[in-house]
Amino acid sequence: MRQLIAQILILLVTETGFASQDPPASAGAPKLNIVLISGDSAINNIKSRTARETIVEVRDENNKPIAGAAVVFLLPDSGPGLVSSNGSRMISTVTDAKGRAAARGLKPNGQSGQYNIQVRANFQQSFGQIVVSQSNIVATTAAISGLTAALIAVGVAAAAGTAYAVTRDNGASRSSVGVNPGTPSAGAPR
Repeated sequence: MRQLIAQILILLVTETGFASQDPPASAGAPKLNIVLISGDSAINNIKSRTARETIVEVRDENNKPIAGAAVVFLLPDSGPGLVSSNGSRMISTVTDAKGRAAARGLKPNGQSGQYNIQVRANFQQSFGQIVVSQSNIVATTAAISGLTAALIAVGVAAAAGTAYAVTRDNGASRSSVGVNPGTPSAGAPR
């Protein structure tokens, strides 16, 4: 049933020009507010073929969530971007009871770089749109592990520097720092 609704939406969106570069303008029609819940500035990993879901909430002019609004996620036609499992550059769905819609099952298209996803919503002659920015990168587990190791090394070096500064004898009273597995402790000399 959901698939049938999505197919009808695609047909309606295509026929009305809703998916064109500029959504139809309705004189005096209330504007829908689209609030980005998840996915803005997301970095998608090409190597692992994973992409972060883009989730939006559609609200009316009184800022109340709208259930049953048609939402279209328009993916880039060329360059870096995402692709759906069926190769489509347009994902259409309907908002749930909380007014939320998600672009699910997308994967990076294999090209690195920044891109925009256009999100458009339609409900009873009201329209709204936003742009969501994301990036595709080539990242390996080794690169991520290397970054983690570098951050740990910086932390250890900082701790060693602090311990040296605290324990050096500068003619004043001397204190020491004890480092034990578990809870760190510091105290006066014994």
